[in-house]
Amino acid sequence: MAPKRITVAKLYFYYAAMNAGKSTVLLQSAYNYRERGMNVMLLTSAIDDRYQKGKITSRIGLESQAELYSHDTDLFQVISSALKDKKLDCVLVDEAQFLTENQVKQLAQIVDQFKMPVLTYGLRTDFRGCLFPGSLSLLALAEELIEIKTICRCSRKAIMNARLDEKGQVVTLGNQIEVGGNNRYEAMCRACYMQKSLNEGKNEST
Repeated sequence: MAPKRITVAKLYFYYAAMNAGKSTVLLQSAYNYRERGMNVMLLTSAIDDRYQKGKITSRIGLESQAELYSHDTDLFQVISSALKDKKLDCVLVDEAQFLTENQVKQLAQIVDQFKMPVLTYGLRTDFRGCLFPGSLSLLALAEELIEIKTICRCSRKAIMNARLDEKGQVVTLGNQIEVGGNNRYEAMCRACYMQKSLNEGKNEST
């Protein structure tokens, strides 16, 4: 007799550059759970106001209602309270780069205490190539790190999130968080990003 397979709950971090389809993958995962009669909780950041608040929306038109969280939301309290009303089989978190360090620890506590998988989806780095606080914590604490890949205009793998001005030029100065869509950001490979950043730096110095 084959041994019974034991499924271990884990904290997952699905990361990618802009427009790689993170929300689409999240919504597909939620659909798969629901199709099998399982209950899921979807969470998304209140910072992201590109679409209707309280919804996770993908660029290909898929969408689903979600609970909002902000920097001061206690995610352990929110999820554990929901568990008192119904069984949850999985928690899925969109825009995970906006999580705080404490919130990532709260999600890890959910995994450990309730033996339930938590799947987070977000950007790894900002427009300067620096880690977001949420992504930094997830890279440190998540048991599973999964890259969702996309490509640069030059066909190489895109890993950078270039912020663009109204003329389409790469911006290298500004606040870390500035929500925007295809007109504000472009996924680029490192080589293209570095070249365009250097060109922008020369333009600023002249």
